[in-house]
Amino acid sequence: MNYKTCTRLARLHRPVGILLLLFPSWWGIALASSSVPSPLFLFLFACGAILMRSAGCVYNDIIDQDLDRKVRRTTSRPLAGGDLSSKEAIIFLIALLAASALILFYLPLPVIVTGLGALCLVLLYPWMKQITYWPQVFLGITFNMGILMGWLCLFPYLSLVPLLFYGGAIFWTIGYDTIYAFQDRDDDLLAGIKSSALVVSPILKYFLFLVYGAALVLWGIGGIAAHLNGIYWLILGLISIQLMWQIFSLKETRPSDCLKKFESNTKIGFLLFLGIVFSRLIN
Repeated sequence: MNYKTCTRLARLHRPVGILLLLFPSWWGIALASSSVPSPLFLFLFACGAILMRSAGCVYNDIIDQDLDRKVRRTTSRPLAGGDLSSKEAIIFLIALLAASALILFYLPLPVIVTGLGALCLVLLYPWMKQITYWPQVFLGITFNMGILMGWLCLFPYLSLVPLLFYGGAIFWTIGYDTIYAFQDRDDDLLAGIKSSALVVSPILKYFLFLVYGAALVLWGIGGIAAHLNGIYWLILGLISIQLMWQIFSLKETRPSDCLKKFESNTKIGFLLFLGIVFSRLIN
């Protein structure tokens, strides 16, 4: 088990997933802060995002290695390609989870409880693509728990504000992960792997307009509930333009374009974080 193989298994060479996991947790911290978010909490959640996204990738590949051999994009993954044994992957997974636990148990009790609940969802996620055509919904619920955890770092209970941003993030994730799934649509169909891409294929752009629109509405209501000012609304306007660009310029038959549009969502995460922070600073 060498460094390069572990890096590939954990997808550390593709940090987009880390950023998409990280930014929502930073939203939660920023929403709960009265001014500048705590650098310590931002740093801890950044480390946690790296470790947990890596652990999720390793666990997913352990469960999905037989399916990965049937999809062109994933046949070269370390477990599917035979570069690593399942035993070695399990040892690596345990190490990642242990490091994540060190960070989690440093945080307040409500964060710990929520984090353990999120871990249970992570363990269930790989099975969703075998039992439902909507694993993207389950991913959205799981992947954005950081919003709630970030908020709970500063408050002992949840309020409407983080829940609205969490709901918006779920719809956002359903949208961008459906675009991502279009890369493998034909292979998934042959391999019997379920995804929303197979369901919404005839009406993809209408579907994206619906889920991205729902995300913007919930983030807008959340902004009102959080008493965010004009800076936030300006940035939310920029975000809406970026999302519309994704929809109208998407070429779903080109895997490279699907990947490009998917990766562009890191800009959404960063912009929304900046909008919350600057709005808090100027209030």
